[in-house]
Amino acid sequence: MKKINFSAGPAILPASVITQAAAAVEDLDGSGLSILEISHRSKAFDAVLVEAEALVRELLNVGDEYGVLFLSGGASTQFFFTAMNLLNPDETAGYLDTGSWSAKAIKEAKLFGHVNVVASSKESNYNHIPKGYTVPGDLKYLHLTSNNTIFGTQFQSFPETDAPLVADMSSDIFSRRIPLERFGIIYAGAQKNLGPAGATLVIVRKDLLGTVERQLPSMLDYRVHIKGSSTFNTPPVYPIYVMMLTLRWIKEQGGLTAMEAHNERKAKLLYDEIDRNPKFTGTVSDDESRSLMNVTFVCTDDADTGRFLAAAEAAGCDGIKGHRSVGGFRASIYNSMPYEGVETLVNVMKEFN
Repeated sequence: MKKINFSAGPAILPASVITQAAAAVEDLDGSGLSILEISHRSKAFDAVLVEAEALVRELLNVGDEYGVLFLSGGASTQFFFTAMNLLNPDETAGYLDTGSWSAKAIKEAKLFGHVNVVASSKESNYNHIPKGYTVPGDLKYLHLTSNNTIFGTQFQSFPETDAPLVADMSSDIFSRRIPLERFGIIYAGAQKNLGPAGATLVIVRKDLLGTVERQLPSMLDYRVHIKGSSTFNTPPVYPIYVMMLTLRWIKEQGGLTAMEAHNERKAKLLYDEIDRNPKFTGTVSDDESRSLMNVTFVCTDDADTGRFLAAAEAAGCDGIKGHRSVGGFRASIYNSMPYEGVETLVNVMKEFN
C-alpha cells in the first residue's frame, strides 16, 4: 500500500514529479545520460537552470532587480549568510522570534552585528504569532520565519516596516501569494514544499548587496553566485532538476492562486475536525496563527496517544508523530498533499473512540 506522507520534511512530492524524476535517473530526455551524471556545465543542465529560474520569476512575479539562486547548505546556512552579507558590526537587524528556527537565526546573526528581538512568543512555547509590537525605525532589515513547522504557526500577514523583510520561507514557499516587493531576501530549503533535500532557493534584492565593510569569502558572497548563475561551484544538480519539475507542476495546477485555495481547503477540513472532535485538541492558541502547512494537535487524553498513532499508521498515514521537542501530532499538508490524503486522516479521527 502506498503510504500518505505527512512528514514535515523531506516531504511529499507530486506523484507525477516522482515519476519524471525517476525516469531522468535512467535517461535525461533521451540524452543517453542519467541526470545524476551530467555535467553542471552542460547544455542540458543549463536548460534546467534557465527554466527553474524562469518559473520562480513567473510564479512569484520576481523582477530583474532580484537575483534568483539555487544553492547548497540548506536554510541553516542562510541564517548566517544573510546577516554576513547585509549587516555591519555597528548596525542593527530586527528579528521576530517565533520558533526553533528563528531562534537559531538570531544566534547566528549576533556574530555579525546588533540584533533586536522585536517580538517573541517563546514564553508561551511558541504557540502563536506575536501581535501588537512596534517595529523600530533604525533596522537594516527585519527577519522572520514565515511558517513554523514544529509549532504549527504561520504569518497570515507580514509586519509593516520600512526596512526590507528577510524571510525563511522553507516550509510555505509557493503555497500562497506574497507581496514580494516588501522582501529583501527570501530563502527556502527545498525539502519541505519544493523538492528533495539538498538545494536551497534564494531570492535576493541586488541593491542590498555590497554594503558591508567586511571581506566576504567567495562562497559566502551572494554577488559571486549571482554573477556565476548558481554555478560558481558544482551545484546540487539532481535536487535542482526535481525543483524545476515541481515548479512546472505548480504552474500546471494554476499557480499560486490555485495553490492557496487548495491549501486553505485542506487545512479547513483538518482544523474543523480538530475543533469538532472532543478526542483532540489543537496546540496553537490563536486561530489566526494556525499554519496551513503544518497542523499540530494532541489527544485530549494522553492515554489515547499511542492508540491513535497506531490507528493512523494502519490507515497508511505516515509521519504524523509530532516533533520530538513538543510531542503530540503534526500533519504536514504541503502543496503536494492531495485533499484525499487529508480526508483519510480525518476519517481516522472521526472513527477513533
